[in-house]
Amino acid sequence: MKTQVLNLENKANGEVELLDSIFGLEPRADLIQRVVVWQLAKRRSGNHQILTRGEVNRTKKKFGNQKGGGGARHGQRSAPLFVGGAKAMGPVSHSHEFDLPKKVRALGLKHALSTKAKLGAIVILDEAKSAAVKTAVLAKQLGGLGASNALVVDGEFDANFAKSAHNLAAVSLLQVVGLNVYDIMKRDKLVLTTAALKAIEERLA
Repeated sequence: MKTQVLNLENKANGEVELLDSIFGLEPRADLIQRVVVWQLAKRRSGNHQILTRGEVNRTKKKFGNQKGGGGARHGQRSAPLFVGGAKAMGPVSHSHEFDLPKKVRALGLKHALSTKAKLGAIVILDEAKSAAVKTAVLAKQLGGLGASNALVVDGEFDANFAKSAHNLAAVSLLQVVGLNVYDIMKRDKLVLTTAALKAIEERLA
């Protein structure tokens, strides 16, 4: 499919062909969901932990007679049934990461890009460059492109553009090497520079 290339002033600057093998697929929500769950699982710290019976600072000595006490036969006070004892089968530190085949990851990325293309939520920029560091100016320019809530992807960002976008809460910048499904789906619009588009096609074609 063909789409217009725009500049930051929202003026046409040519056309570009979007490959159907990347941007023209029928989106599958199940593939996108699998990749997003995989990404978020990798991000989890897994540091939640409780004290086990061996770590609770309470006596481990048998505190009563085996018989004749009139009650149950108890041992250490760190057992879960006592107040102040350990928690039974509580959380321990571990990794939540799991494997996902590379082909599934690549396919999920294609379907995320195709989703944005089908919704008409992709903007192709000739270049992401600003003459000066002006957040208000950039916010107005992105608003004119309909990309007030957007992920902007480029090969290497212009310093003025990056600094101008730094305080825009609804705008995220991402280098093309780090392009991923979660960040694409998180924003309403996907803004790709022509350099980023070329790199994506080389990566996924």
